[in-house]
Amino acid sequence: MSLPPAGRGPTPAPCAARLVAIDTSTERLVLAVGTPAGAYTCDEAGGPRASARLLPALLELLAEAGIGWAEVDAIAFARGPGAFTGLRAACAVAQGLALGLGRPLLAIDSLQIVADAARAQGAGDALAVAMDARIDEVYAARYRHDGRGWQAEQPPALWPLAALAAHWQAAPPAVVAGSALAAYGERLPLPPACTRWPEPGDRAAALLRLARAAWAAGQRLDAADALPLYLRDKVALTTAERAAPAPR
Repeated sequence: MSLPPAGRGPTPAPCAARLVAIDTSTERLVLAVGTPAGAYTCDEAGGPRASARLLPALLELLAEAGIGWAEVDAIAFARGPGAFTGLRAACAVAQGLALGLGRPLLAIDSLQIVADAARAQGAGDALAVAMDARIDEVYAARYRHDGRGWQAEQPPALWPLAALAAHWQAAPPAVVAGSALAAYGERLPLPPACTRWPEPGDRAAALLRLARAAWAAGQRLDAADALPLYLRDKVALTTAERAAPAPR
């Protein structure tokens, strides 16, 4: 398998609602606009430039879709877990748009995006997701698709690398997808029968599928109630902690 090319383009996918979706939970800037005519997506380098690029890129997608802000029915955002500044940026922009337009929000589990993208590539209906959280930690969850939608068999949590490896040895998942596989390699050993699924798939298409599913399920959120999902209370080490020897 190879990494799908970054960029944007329409993909026919009928849906009555007109939705805008935002995901900056990783180092990618992932956006989507869905209309009854199809889907328009953007997947490009994010990181520090995501905040400045986010709104101009959304305006470009709206122009491609041929709609204006007044025609948007809801704003979806990846609430986390993920990068602290990225989650904060996506939530703030989505909240500001929803308040200004008088529209509801749709909060999307960012690990579920990985599961949905992997399923679309053929990974199956039961997956564990493991995303690199840096400093030898992993955001992990387990999901199962029942034919109607995703169910979280184990909700997102922050795991130390060794603890997650031990947990999976005791309760092996059938498939594991996500960036932690490439980030940690053999330092995150998987049971022999477990399939590694390192390719991210089409994250923008998955984001929009989940947004449409949330809309269809009536999972609207008032803008005033929007919050990122932070799983790490401490986002940086002190100078002394960085200088201290690593635990054995």
